[in-house]
Amino acid sequence: MNTNDIADCVAEAAGLSKADARKAVDGVFAAITDAAAKGDEVSINGFGKFKVKDSPEREGRNPATGAAMTIAASKKLGFTVAKAVKDRLNG
Repeated sequence: MNTNDIADCVAEAAGLSKADARKAVDGVFAAITDAAAKGDEVSINGFGKFKVKDSPEREGRNPATGAAMTIAASKKLGFTVAKAVKDRLNG
């Protein structure tokens, strides 16, 4: 499923045009991205939490040459699924 598929589902469920649903879906993703860029946690009740995690600098290997290299520290967006979603996935 991709963004267009999600927008189609939203359009059908909410009785919106596909263009309006796409704007709404894009707005939700933009809000999550903006909050994450500020370091805020985004909690969507009944779905899960998006949280920024720090990944420290580490030693790695170049897969082509096997040479040691340093992988820079970075930030990653993690997701923790809500219990309701986990229960639905597991039947």
